[in-house]
Amino acid sequence: MNQERLMKVLLAPIVSEKTTRIADSARQYAFKVLPGATKPEVRKAVELMFDVKVNSVQICNMLGKVKRHGQSIGKRADWKKAYVTLAEGNDIDFMGAE
Repeated sequence: MNQERLMKVLLAPIVSEKTTRIADSARQYAFKVLPGATKPEVRKAVELMFDVKVNSVQICNMLGKVKRHGQSIGKRADWKKAYVTLAEGNDIDFMGAE
C-alpha cells in the first residue's frame, strides 16, 4: 500500500446524529470510502491521516436508491461506508476546534 493510494481511500467523514451517538458511546467513526477500498487500506489511511490507533474496521456496501421524477426513473450511485473503531484514549475531532 503506497502513500498516494492511502491518501485517496477516505473520501469524507459521515457526520449525522447516528454517527455522533456511536462516536460518543463506542469510539466508532464513519467514513465514505472508495468503492474498491479494503479493511487494511482503511485502517492504514485512518492511522496515517489522524494519527490514532485503530482497533477494528467494518465495511458496508450501500446500495443507491431508486428515485422518480415524474415518469422518468433514475438510480443513485452505490457507495461504500466504513465504520472505524478506535483504541482506548484515541479521538478524532472533525470540527478542528482546539
